[in-house]
Amino acid sequence: MEEPKGLGISHDNNTTLDLDDRECPAGWVRVRIEDSWFTVERDFLMRHSDYFRALFHSGMRESQQDKLQLKGGVSARGFLIALAVCRGENPPLVHPDELVDAVECAAFLQVAPLVRHLCDIIDSDNCLLLYQAAAMFGVHQLFHNAALFLCDAFDDLKEVAESTIPEELIEYSQTLSPASYVAIGHHTPSIELLNDSFRVVCFLDEKQGEWKHLTDLPTLCSTSRAGVAVLDNRLYIVGGVYGYLKDTVDSSHCYDPESGIWTTLPGPQQPRCDFTMFGHEGHLYAIGGEVQNKFISSAERYDTSKGEWTFIQHAPRPVTSAACAIARRRMFVCFWKPPDTTDIYEYVPSDDQWTLTTTMIRSQSYGHCMVSHRDNLYVMRNGPRDDFLRCLMDCYNITTGQWTAMPGLYINSKGSLFTATIRGDSAFTVKHMLTLEYTITSDGWKPRRQMKGFAKNGSLWACLLRLPKTGPVTPHVDEEGREVEISFPDSDGGFPEAMQPL
Repeated sequence: MEEPKGLGISHDNNTTLDLDDRECPAGWVRVRIEDSWFTVERDFLMRHSDYFRALFHSGMRESQQDKLQLKGGVSARGFLIALAVCRGENPPLVHPDELVDAVECAAFLQVAPLVRHLCDIIDSDNCLLLYQAAAMFGVHQLFHNAALFLCDAFDDLKEVAESTIPEELIEYSQTLSPASYVAIGHHTPSIELLNDSFRVVCFLDEKQGEWKHLTDLPTLCSTSRAGVAVLDNRLYIVGGVYGYLKDTVDSSHCYDPESGIWTTLPGPQQPRCDFTMFGHEGHLYAIGGEVQNKFISSAERYDTSKGEWTFIQHAPRPVTSAACAIARRRMFVCFWKPPDTTDIYEYVPSDDQWTLTTTMIRSQSYGHCMVSHRDNLYVMRNGPRDDFLRCLMDCYNITTGQWTAMPGLYINSKGSLFTATIRGDSAFTVKHMLTLEYTITSDGWKPRRQMKGFAKNGSLWACLLRLPKTGPVTPHVDEEGREVEISFPDSDGGFPEAMQPL
């Protein structure tokens, strides 16, 4: 028997792929799929698969056996992919058969890490295939994420989608709200009697090519040297400064676009400004910053379900306004060492540790930002010395560990390329006089269209929010006033039947 082809997957002490039916060591189980035998730790399977966890705790005869055979519903290649993902690997799933096998295995064995991995790798090349496969096998989380991606990139994928996937899948995707670009102006708290025109949050009307009013910032909310992030489609503004003495704002504010309501939340335990903040898997992270004119390295995490801030491992060194990005569910932060060095560290929440990922040495004058697309990190900076109006960009691939210098983007005195946001295969850069959209390709960012800038002075932030199509969302109700759930259609227009364990 040969190992399934097309996968660069390694084996470790959790799993072995055998050629024959040999004896199984204690605490392990031998699983036969098609013509392949896999020897896997029981605990490993129970940690990552709801199917095996239920089987081993069922009390049935099979729960005590050290040899199992899976017939139908999962292929050897799909199982191999699942094992690799559960070990923390990033298998390159390129061939359509590999993707379908992975979705089928995720559904049959109920492997949550594999579902998350498939959601992470959705792109314009595989979106339609994963959308159909998720509908067919009833993988709801993947189905919804693929539908959202199609919704955002529909103009680019429309022709292919209409010729390859059922009409009901297209219709469902179009009922969703696309991600809209949102910009936030520079504002410090003032008395309510003053009409502060900068105290606004705007969204980009892409059809009109201009920014329009979305909501006003709360009076006591500061965006001056604050932390701004989006988590679970909610906008968070944390900290900031106010007043002549630049005192730190102790509270945080959260905007829910579905209700249009702002709420007040507690601020970090350590008051800070000029810190780095991002949202990831139910938590906000506040990294470094400045306290009383002193740079700090302390870091905190806010649990949105508990409403609590807790300290985490200090950053590798004191840092302010560091660029950050999330790629493939991994969190990366830039630490600049003047004049020419940028260390990129990854924070691993499960271990509460910082690890050095890579170091970039480039001549640069001031500041930079970082965004992610697929498994690439794009680090942008101004040119050195007198060439500061030229934006330079380097790309780091977290899978291959390779740096690539991207073609330079020349701009004029209207602003610098330092506020960028990624949606699908598009990068939007926002300046006070100009908003530009680029198409991200392997050769760099190609100009696509030009729109009006965010005409507010001072610092600005840009992010993505899914806004209701017709104002705040209200529950769907039937004729008797009862709420009605909207189900996920499969290729026949209804839910696929639940797959039963063999």
